[in-house]
Amino acid sequence: MRAFIDAQDWITAYHLPPYTPDLNPVEGIWSILRRTSQANTAFTDPDHLIRRLRHGLRQIQYRSDIIDGCLAATGP
Repeated sequence: MRAFIDAQDWITAYHLPPYTPDLNPVEGIWSILRRTSQANTAFTDPDHLIRRLRHGLRQIQYRSDIIDGCLAATGP
């Protein structure tokens, strides 16, 4: 594949890093939700899951310290 890309002057290929959850602040939010509003819950149906997710997101929506922590954990 590399030889083909190199032979084409109109193609620009960019190497992307592998999956790096430590660089994605959303992963921190998901982690918090899994440990709080989602913890030890057997969801009865998809609507139950959605309600619990929304509830958890509403709980941290205005907690700037939590959101800032998720952003700060991603690096400089």
